[in-house]
Amino acid sequence: MEQKITDFLNMINEPMGTVLVVVLALTGLWFTIRTKGMQFRMIGEMTRLLFQSTPNQKEGKTVSSFQAFTVSLASRVGTGNLAGVATAIVVGGPGAIFWMWVMALIGSVNTFIECTLAQLFKEKGEDSYIGGPAYYITKGLKKRWYACIFAVAIIGQFGLTNNMVQVNTISSAFTEAFGFSPMVMAVALTVVSMAVIFGGIQRIAKVCSVIVPFMALGYLLIALWIIVTNLDQIPAVLSIIVKNAFGFEQALGGTVGTAIMMGFKRGIFSNEAGEGSAPNAAATAETSHPVKQGLIQTLGVFTDTLVVCSCTAFIIMCSGLYDCGENGIELTQVALSAHIGDIGKTIIAVAILFFAFSSVLGNYYYGECNVQFLFEKTRMEKHGVLIYRLILTVVLFLGALMTIDIVWALVDFFMVIMTVCNLIAICLLGHYAIRLLDDYIEQKKAGKDPVYRKETCPEIQDQTECW
Repeated sequence: MEQKITDFLNMINEPMGTVLVVVLALTGLWFTIRTKGMQFRMIGEMTRLLFQSTPNQKEGKTVSSFQAFTVSLASRVGTGNLAGVATAIVVGGPGAIFWMWVMALIGSVNTFIECTLAQLFKEKGEDSYIGGPAYYITKGLKKRWYACIFAVAIIGQFGLTNNMVQVNTISSAFTEAFGFSPMVMAVALTVVSMAVIFGGIQRIAKVCSVIVPFMALGYLLIALWIIVTNLDQIPAVLSIIVKNAFGFEQALGGTVGTAIMMGFKRGIFSNEAGEGSAPNAAATAETSHPVKQGLIQTLGVFTDTLVVCSCTAFIIMCSGLYDCGENGIELTQVALSAHIGDIGKTIIAVAILFFAFSSVLGNYYYGECNVQFLFEKTRMEKHGVLIYRLILTVVLFLGALMTIDIVWALVDFFMVIMTVCNLIAICLLGHYAIRLLDDYIEQKKAGKDPVYRKETCPEIQDQTECW
């Protein structure tokens, strides 16, 4: 019975996933034109804003822009950066790397739109602001039933099934590298995860603001060392990537299409641009203008794909083992070991620990804020999050012990639903984000530190209670 359900879900997921990738790319192109390429011309402003603080943030009363950035990056940077990139290279060839970069550049504007909307329509929660697609669908489109579909999908995808995959990856890697018992890993991962999670968004944000920069910088330094020591190979590696992306022989063989689709799919899976996940973290930040957090979150897409995923790609390509027959995380381990010896497997195992554990924290919060949305103003309002946390405890424990094929199918299924819901919403509400971007740029030109005022969007001022 389980296998039949899995097969049925996979039969739906494959064609829907392909269509979704195309729609995400077209949406990104549309918003790139509408915003005049903001993801390219405002990179300097994104970087500057990342470390800008607010008065309340200094007192520890709210989540800072940087902390909100690290929570979303924690979810983005996970096993997909290590295993997903390797799979893209094996299935789509080296040319998939090029198209992964293209998708990040095009799709990043989707993140700007969705995260700006999340800030615009956010609400005041107990510990911080709260918001995301479920909130801007309800307030902007006035369709709560539609928002509930999204909320259920993101809880199923990020809050539960995706987290089973993350902890299972950690458990498998440590069992392989160090011989740890799966039961020991299951207990340890569950206890540590819940210790952070039960502290709420404030504790999650603080932990992520430490783990994420540490893990990203460490992995980047390893990749840079490999690139520097193999500097003579870089021109050849780049040539292989470009040739496989556009090559005549590849076109005749039909592999260019495969490279494009794998690059796009892996890029979207990794950076989550347009899926509707990052806005849940973006809404928590204290900022003077919604566009500020939209810009910062756009930088998160670049960090994930153009930096972290590229690190994995160059580690594999410089090893020359990209066609050795291995796949997934095993290929990344073999490639790194070729550069630095057997310790490479240990380094990848430790990297997976930080990458996947931080993803668990980010994924959990996406589920939490949508649980709050579903149960607000009901009898379950005070107990919904507690029940969710207790269910997650069981899910994490079981996830570390076993791999279930149906879980992977459910991850893809829920992702399709939530992404479709979010794309429709940002296409219908995106004009508000574009108007806010114009307002932001005008204030910057006038020499001001941009501040949002409700008069900018008078028709929705009753729905933007936090401004």
